[in-house]
Amino acid sequence: MKKNKLLSIIGLFVLSIIWGANVPFMKSALDFSGPAEFAFIRNFFGAFVLFGILLVLKKPLLIKEAPKLFILGLFQTTGFTGFLIWALLEGGASKTVILVFTMPLWVAMMAWPFLRERLSALQWLAIAISFLGIGIIFNPLNEGNNILSCLLALASGFSWACGVILSKKIHIKFPKLDLLTMTAWQMLWGSIPLFIILFIVNSEPIIWTNYFICIVLFNIIFVNAIAYLLWFFSLKHLEASSVSILSLMTPIAGGVSAWLLLNEIPNNSEKIGYFLILLGIFSLLFYKNNKKN
Repeated sequence: MKKNKLLSIIGLFVLSIIWGANVPFMKSALDFSGPAEFAFIRNFFGAFVLFGILLVLKKPLLIKEAPKLFILGLFQTTGFTGFLIWALLEGGASKTVILVFTMPLWVAMMAWPFLRERLSALQWLAIAISFLGIGIIFNPLNEGNNILSCLLALASGFSWACGVILSKKIHIKFPKLDLLTMTAWQMLWGSIPLFIILFIVNSEPIIWTNYFICIVLFNIIFVNAIAYLLWFFSLKHLEASSVSILSLMTPIAGGVSAWLLLNEIPNNSEKIGYFLILLGIFSLLFYKNNKKN
């Protein structure tokens, strides 16, 4: 058990760096592809890779729990990825990754009624601090602010949080469910709505450059297939709140990479908003850990 927890912590650190550093590349990919096309390609072929691994390992592809993973796929793959990429299309990478990572706030509030993980008064105060930061980022007086992009990023974070809660409940109900199989099926299910959207949204044809192909391959293999496997492994062996605090490296890595690769520099009010969100999330999860100890 201790070994699994240590592996979960290491895995979370690795995937946080992968996810954070990837955000600017995802935004760059939208110069070559429509958002629906890119979202579908990275998720569908990510699932394809995982099913291939299942075949190599001679694990069963068809499982009785597969239909029950459809809702998880809608939240964890369709909603999270779809809203994330749409937000990147509408706005900046650094602001998007910060707002997506309000996920721990939604997890904490939903874990109370659904997982019976109660919040203390200090944790509610921490949530209020984070929401203050969100309000500052949404500042309507800032003419350069893209409200739609901010709302989409929050929707992505909320959808991700719903996936976290569902995943925890699935692990409780089906403790013997194979993680690799679960990850593959939820990703495949989540790709179906994205495929349908391809026929609804009009986009320009994909420009298949070497740069775009490299981004796609990195997203399929590392960002989706491997990182999602690490994510669900961590959720199985750690509390939902612990997973959230350990993944806080992602928005930091995302902000740094957006600055270095896209030259995105937040203004003063955005910096205050970012600081309050991260301070609130860290405090929220820090107080929980102290309460347990």
